[in-house]
Amino acid sequence: MPQPDRLPGTPEFRIRLPQDGAEARGWLLMRFGGNGTNRFLLREGSLVTAEEWPGLGRHARRSRAELRAEGALVDAPPAPGRPEGAPARWVATRDIECNSSSAAAALVYGYDASGPESWRTDEGHPLSDYLSTGWRPPHKAWLVRGSNVSGHNLVRQLWLAEGFMSLSGAHLPPLEESDPTKSALRRFVEEGYEGAASYHQKQGLVDALHAFLTQMRVGDTVATYDDDRLYLGRITGDAVQTTSPGGLSNLRRSVTWRADGHPYDELPGELRQKLSVQHDVVDLTGVLDALDGLTGEADGTDRAEVADTLERAAPKELTLPGISEALAEELLVHDRAWLEELRELLLDEKQLVFYGPPGTGKTYLAMKLAEHFGGGPEQVKIVQFHPSYAYEDFFEGFRPVEDPETREVAFRLAAGPLRELADLASRDGNRHVPHFLIIDEINRANLAKVFGELYFLLEYRDRSVRLTYSGDDFPLPPNLFVIGTMNTADRSIALVDAAMRRRFAFVELSPRTEPTAGLLARWLAREGRDAEPARLLDALNSRVDDADFAIGPSYLMKPGVYRDGGLERTWRTKILPLLEEHHYGEGIDVAARYGLDALRERPA
Repeated sequence: MPQPDRLPGTPEFRIRLPQDGAEARGWLLMRFGGNGTNRFLLREGSLVTAEEWPGLGRHARRSRAELRAEGALVDAPPAPGRPEGAPARWVATRDIECNSSSAAAALVYGYDASGPESWRTDEGHPLSDYLSTGWRPPHKAWLVRGSNVSGHNLVRQLWLAEGFMSLSGAHLPPLEESDPTKSALRRFVEEGYEGAASYHQKQGLVDALHAFLTQMRVGDTVATYDDDRLYLGRITGDAVQTTSPGGLSNLRRSVTWRADGHPYDELPGELRQKLSVQHDVVDLTGVLDALDGLTGEADGTDRAEVADTLERAAPKELTLPGISEALAEELLVHDRAWLEELRELLLDEKQLVFYGPPGTGKTYLAMKLAEHFGGGPEQVKIVQFHPSYAYEDFFEGFRPVEDPETREVAFRLAAGPLRELADLASRDGNRHVPHFLIIDEINRANLAKVFGELYFLLEYRDRSVRLTYSGDDFPLPPNLFVIGTMNTADRSIALVDAAMRRRFAFVELSPRTEPTAGLLARWLAREGRDAEPARLLDALNSRVDDADFAIGPSYLMKPGVYRDGGLERTWRTKILPLLEEHHYGEGIDVAARYGLDALRERPA
């Protein structure tokens, strides 16, 4: 049944929040907001995040506060099966009309976000597919491939010589609209290419057609690639549909090509990453300055005017905050240079692993550093590997989803924690903000099975790979850092292969070396407690013959240890069992060798 004021021909859209799968729903309205785009209705019962992140604008903060005061957003009751520690949620008690889909997305997420890309249909199509072109940046750049179109090199044979570029659209009907929406193009492709193309081929064709017919404009920069050289030009004409042999080039735009090409090996790294995306049409606007740098000119475009139009500052450089004295004191690391070295390793390598015996604070240190460098917990995601963990859990895979109305179950592509964090880090406005993925117990999974083709991206951050399930060309954003933890007492460390070791920097945390060696003594002094537990731990570790099975200080840095009988209880139930496992089958009396009485009698 059609709803009043709902934009005809558009479906309901949804946003699914990370961590607990909370969902918001809504639809486009026929009325326009103050920015010239369709207003958006957030439906009653939608769940939104209660947190507000630094990326949330003042207007959105004020709107959320007013809706809370009116009772339109109230605390959501706990949902059955809700994960422990999941973020707080609010629920909409009535329909809420928002100025735009982006305003509605900011309301749901708690930070500014693109509504046309954030809101999705049940099939996963973005809201932008249902909008006409509307506003776009005054100057964009594009890569259009033509060196292998059904075995023909159109760049060499036609494009450069005759001054145009083209797409193949042999099975399309006559296109009467000048700017067809993506949803309309999807219908044309589904009908015209039924049986002639796979699902992913049709999806890629829709994206290419939409960019070529609707997004491109006269004056945009265009690039193409042939014989290891990049050629640049300027679009000079609108899209036309014509006939061509075999339908290889029946959608055309005239282009003024520059005569000289640029060798691939001399191109900037950020541009090479974009060129590695294997779509027929690729948006290069993000590297427009690099393209201009190749020609030594701005191609007649006033960059100051563009910046004013976009109302955004120049891109900020990606960096990591320095190590403060307060952080070093909180972590009880007396040598700030050690922490600074970790910062430099992350900047250089992007990935590192803390390894050492149990109880050395590997996960705690990883979380504290990630929150410090990222600017808060919202830029940090934590996962724990285990033997049954797989690529589908980590990155993306098909999951059963129940339709809330029909109760039918269908498999839909779902993003895992790495894909979610990478998508967040890649958003406009986030690219200078460090984001961290912490992988606890990284050695306990089959790493080749979990990482799959992503292994390549850990080493080559300037490239992209074609994903197994979605078929997307995916790069790891440069502002995504990975910190793993590895327990050396765990025998599954043998699963860590040479490929893994080559892609990560490894930092040891050992009870026998600083900063871990003196950590317990410094903590006891800060807490005003007797130093005996530190002396006992040092005496115990001096008797452990294998450094990988030494005992870390964190076992003795908990309040329960210092209640009546707590030290003895912790020693008996936490520490001695670890050493029993280490000496299993050796016939050693572990209590006689490592017990508190033995250590107190002979502390050295």
